[in-house]
Amino acid sequence: MALLQTQCPDLKLIARGKVRDVYEVTNDALLFVATDRISAFDVVMNSAIAGKGKILTQVSSFWFEFLKDTIPNHVITTDIDEMPESLHKYKEQLQGRSMLVKKLRILPVEAIVRGYITGSAMVEYKNKGTVCDIPMPAGLVESQKLAEPLFTPSTKAEMGDHDENIHPNKLPALIGERYAKELTEMSLKIYTKARDYAASKGIIIADTKFEFGVDESGTLVLADEVLTPDSSRFWPAAQYSPGKSQPSFDKQYLRDYLLSINFDKKTGVQLPQLVIDNTMVKYTEVCKILTGNEAVL
Repeated sequence: MALLQTQCPDLKLIARGKVRDVYEVTNDALLFVATDRISAFDVVMNSAIAGKGKILTQVSSFWFEFLKDTIPNHVITTDIDEMPESLHKYKEQLQGRSMLVKKLRILPVEAIVRGYITGSAMVEYKNKGTVCDIPMPAGLVESQKLAEPLFTPSTKAEMGDHDENIHPNKLPALIGERYAKELTEMSLKIYTKARDYAASKGIIIADTKFEFGVDESGTLVLADEVLTPDSSRFWPAAQYSPGKSQPSFDKQYLRDYLLSINFDKKTGVQLPQLVIDNTMVKYTEVCKILTGNEAVL
């Protein structure tokens, strides 16, 4: 059965995001719970996808571990038995989909890295010849690999609003010179390391988005989720062919369905069972390919 919303009345609810419910556990720690909600175009759908939150947690856990020597992350534990006793009564809800994480000062931007041109980047390029107002070479085609990965940040919108792509030179005004530089360099470094690993598994990471926070010592810390099929475009390398849309292991299938029904990008809709099932198949498959383990649902 899908978990659309957690119910933990003895815990202090901080936020319900598009996918995650966030609770305060101690003065220093939060509980991130990946529900089975799914969003597209910054809108949460009325249907949930049973087990999706567990897959997101497994994939994020894999990448946090993989990247831990590159950048510190916010994870304390994903094992419910290692979490404070106050959480144990909610084990049935939390098992497999929760992370106890360090409290951070979250930087108010999404750090997007694009290795290929597609999606909103391709739309802007066709209109203006730019991506995030960055001039691009002429003649690029849909899904073409870029000469170098491109850092294209966006603002973080409140629930119900849309994130806004911004030119990287606007970052210092939002988060300061130091963190603008660190965030840019680290985003490209993480993407490159993950891209090369995924390539060894036959997966192209076309683009992805990271979120970062700052701890009490001022250190940049990788936060939220990382390199999941919710936050990334994953393409099977064996079927890659530039000049057209690619088959994928991510939310693109859902986006394509919504575009086919002239979705208004404002109001969540009920999804057909076929769309739910096919999305889950894609998420389950990419979890196994990337992590080497079957998804535990």
